[in-house]
Amino acid sequence: MEPLKHECGIAQIRLRKPLSYYQQKYGTWMYGLNKLYLLMEKQHNRGQDGAGLAVVKLNSKPGDEYLFRERALGASAIKEIFDAVYHQFNSLTSEQLDDLDLVEGELPFAGECYMGHLRYSTTGKSGITFVHPMTRRSNWRAKCLSICGNFNLTNVDGVFDNITAVGQHPRHVSDMHILLEQLGHRLDREVERLYKVGYQHGLRGMDITHYIEERIDLSNILKECSPLWDGGYVMCGLTGSGESYTMRDPWGIRPAFYYIDDEIIVVASERPVIQTVMNVTYDKVTELKPGEALFINKDGEPRLKQIADPKQFKPCSFERIYFSRGSDRDIYKERKALGFNLTEPILKAVGYDMDHTVFSFIPNTAEVAYYGMLEGLNAHLNEEKFDAIKANPSMSDEELKCILARKVRSEKVAIKDIKLRTFISEAKSRNDLATHVYDITYGTVERGVDNLVVIDDSIVRGTTLRQSILSILDRLTPKKIVVVSSCPQVRYPDYYGIDMSKMREFIAFRAAIALIKERGMQALLEQQYQRALELSNEGWSVEVENVVKAIYAPFTIEEISAKIVDLLRPEDLGAEVELVYPSIEELHKSIPNHLGDWYFSGDYPTPGGSHLVNKAFIDYMEQDYKK
Repeated sequence: MEPLKHECGIAQIRLRKPLSYYQQKYGTWMYGLNKLYLLMEKQHNRGQDGAGLAVVKLNSKPGDEYLFRERALGASAIKEIFDAVYHQFNSLTSEQLDDLDLVEGELPFAGECYMGHLRYSTTGKSGITFVHPMTRRSNWRAKCLSICGNFNLTNVDGVFDNITAVGQHPRHVSDMHILLEQLGHRLDREVERLYKVGYQHGLRGMDITHYIEERIDLSNILKECSPLWDGGYVMCGLTGSGESYTMRDPWGIRPAFYYIDDEIIVVASERPVIQTVMNVTYDKVTELKPGEALFINKDGEPRLKQIADPKQFKPCSFERIYFSRGSDRDIYKERKALGFNLTEPILKAVGYDMDHTVFSFIPNTAEVAYYGMLEGLNAHLNEEKFDAIKANPSMSDEELKCILARKVRSEKVAIKDIKLRTFISEAKSRNDLATHVYDITYGTVERGVDNLVVIDDSIVRGTTLRQSILSILDRLTPKKIVVVSSCPQVRYPDYYGIDMSKMREFIAFRAAIALIKERGMQALLEQQYQRALELSNEGWSVEVENVVKAIYAPFTIEEISAKIVDLLRPEDLGAEVELVYPSIEELHKSIPNHLGDWYFSGDYPTPGGSHLVNKAFIDYMEQDYKK
C-alpha cells in the first residue's frame, strides 16, 4: 500500500537515583541518555519528519541553565540530535567525564529527566518551529514547561478561543503551540497559588521557591485544560523543576505504556519497545488507562491519577493493523488473525481451486497477515485431504501420495526495490518510475492457468495499486489477480493522528460517487450536502450525524469493491481482477480489544470527528464535485 503517515511517538525517562549510582553500576552516567536514544530509535517507524529531546537537571544552582533541548528535521533527525548532544562531551577527557561534580554542575544534557519525540506531520505544517518538544521558558524553574505529544485535536479553534478570551496572544496557531500556551497559563496559576500559600506561612526567598517545587500538582493543570480537548492523544509534559506527566485521552484512542522499577521510570508509545530496551517481560509493562495520567514528582515518586472520566473505549485499530511494531506479542497474533479469518472469501474468489492458485503478499507490512492467511489455507487443505482419504480408504499408495503431496503454493512474488525519489516532479516520469517500485519473481505462476492472490494490509487511496502493483503482477500473466486487504474498506477520514483527511483521497468514496452517478442518484449528494451545511451551525461539542454514511448506504461491499476495480484497473491489464475485503465484524473478531473503527464505519468516538467529516464532505462538494 501507499504509506500512511502517523502522528508521532513519545519517550520519557526519569532516573530515580543520582547519576553517581548509574556511573558505578553501569559504568556511565549517560545511562538515561543512552536509554532515551534506544527508545526513540526503536520507534523510528512512528515519525520521520523530525525528532527532538529535552533534558532537565534537577540540581542546577540558581543562575545556571537547567533545561536543554535539541531538535532536527528529516528522516535522520534522531541521529542528528544525539550527535549534537554527544558532541557536547567530545572535548572532555575521560577523567573529566568521570568527574561527576563537573558533569552535574556544568555539562549540558547531563540530567535526570528526559523527554523524546518523533514527529510525523498530518497537518501539512513543517519546519523546526513545529518539532516537539516545544518549550515555554521562564526565569522560574517551576514555570518553565516543555511538552510533546502523539495526538490530533479536532477542536483547536475552540481551545484557541478559550485562551484568547483571557487575553493571551499565541504566536502560532498550530495545535501544539496553542496547547503550550493553554498549559503554560494554568501552570503559572498553579505556581502563583502555591506562592500565596507559602507566603502566608511566612516563607521567603529560596524557602518559598523550594516550597513551590516540592508541592506543585500538575494534575490541577490537566484537570483545568483537558476538558477542552477533543481527539486522540497522549500528552507529555516536563517542568524545569523536574515534575512530569503523561496523559492518555479518555477514549483510549492513542496508546501509551510505562515501566517502573527502583532505578528508572520509562514511558513510550509501544510496549515491545520498552520490553526490548529495558529487557523486561510483557507483564512488567503497563498500559496507561483512558483518561489516566502518570505523574512523577521532583523526588522521582510516581503516582497514577484519573484526570478525565473514561469514555466509550475506542483504541485505534490502525495502530494494530499498520503502525505499531509487529514484535508485540498481541499485535503479532492479531495480524495473523486478520489473514486467517480471510480464508473463506479468498477461496471463494479463486473458485476453491487451490491447486492452480499462488499466494503471496505485498511487502513488507502485510507479511504477518500473510502467515495467518497461509495457516487458514493449510487448515482448509488439510480438511480436503482428510475428506478425500476418508471417502476412499482402499485407495492405492500412489493415490494416497498424490493427495498428501498437495500443498499451498506460497511464493514471494513481489519484492520492494526502490523508493520513488521526490525530486522527480514531472508527472509522467514519476508515474513511469512508480511501475518499478516493486520487482517480481518470474516463473512463479503458470501463464494463463494460475490465479495469483496477494494480501496487503490496507487499500486507502489505491494509488500504488493503479500505478504499479497491478501492472507488475500482470507481467506474470495469471488468469486472475485477487488483491486481499487485511482490513475493511477505508471509507472515512481519520482526525486523531493518521494522515488521511480529504474525501477525494479515498478510493472507496470515489467508487461510491461513481456508482451514484451511474445510477442517477445525484440528488442524494445534494441532499447530504445541504444537511452538512445545516449541521455546521451546531457547536463542536454537540454530537451530530455523519452525513457521509448515507453516500455508502445504497451499495453493498461487493458493489463498491467491483467499482474500485474499475477505477484502478489499467487499460492494458490482461488478467481478471477482484478485491477482497473483510467485514467490520471480521475485523473485530481478529482485533477484539481495539474497537476504534471510524475510518471503516464512520462511527467517530468524539463529537469533533463527525463535525470534521461533514466539513470534509462540504469541501468535497464545493471544491471537487462541482468543478
